[in-house]
Amino acid sequence: MKMLPTRDGYGYGLLELGAANPDVLVLDADLAKSTRSDWFAAKYPDRFFDIGIAEQDMIGTAAGLALGGKIPFATTYGVFVAGRAWDQIRTTVCYSNLNVKIAGAHGGISAGGDGATHQALEDIALMRVLPNMKVIVPCDAVEARKATVAAGNIQGPCFLRFAREATPVFTQEEDSFTIGTANILRHGDDAAIIAAGPIVYEALQAHDLLAAEGIFVRVINMHTIKPLDEAVVLTAAREAGAIVTAEEAQLNGGLGSAVAETLVKNQPTPVEMVGIVDTFLECGTPEELAEKYALTAKYLVQAVKRAIARK
Repeated sequence: MKMLPTRDGYGYGLLELGAANPDVLVLDADLAKSTRSDWFAAKYPDRFFDIGIAEQDMIGTAAGLALGGKIPFATTYGVFVAGRAWDQIRTTVCYSNLNVKIAGAHGGISAGGDGATHQALEDIALMRVLPNMKVIVPCDAVEARKATVAAGNIQGPCFLRFAREATPVFTQEEDSFTIGTANILRHGDDAAIIAAGPIVYEALQAHDLLAAEGIFVRVINMHTIKPLDEAVVLTAAREAGAIVTAEEAQLNGGLGSAVAETLVKNQPTPVEMVGIVDTFLECGTPEELAEKYALTAKYLVQAVKRAIARK
């Protein structure tokens, strides 16, 4: 199976947008090679701006460009942009509903070796709470390209989360992608796994392991965490009666929280959440961290069985 990091999809998406629209601009905070925004810089040097290690200034600059009719993509590591520049994103971008796109690279456990200072685990919660902000977490590089292009073609603030490490590419170019509309990858009525990001592949592996035991689960790729596809969530709850969420992020305020909030208001259903449980992570490879913090297919299998037992 082909392996690519979702940040590569971001790079390809920027090139596609740049060719189609001269108003697309890209900003970076001294990490262009790591975020893949250097691909855009090489092709469109007059439309690329390296702001340096000044994330707050990058967001302010992007806001000004948006007010001038441009479509800026402000790019850096997710932990830096969501953390250091949160006030600027809130007050300068979201309050005025400006057309600024924010790309957070090295999300989840993908920056495992860099330690807790670089592991973006709180970014989804920090962005999800902001009015007017859309939050998108592509599952593979193909979907990441589509998400980047889609974000560039709608109005308003968007946060896109990308991973550092190469992960399986399992979606197809012809697969549909619409912001706010989930994709059902597998069908089943014993339970449903709702996942976002590269961990969607682990959900597919869990589906196969469970099918071998005669347990058939629905797998939903919830690439857009905000606005959440509530219709898909509620249909899964009614038809399957048990839900598991999966994400490489803090459970507090993340995908699991969003799904649970929808269910508690509309269709109370047993929910098991797989993700980071109120802790900072150690250093390690993504594979080591996935095992230590229970983010692999075998742990999803266990979560599904727990959810089914609670029906």
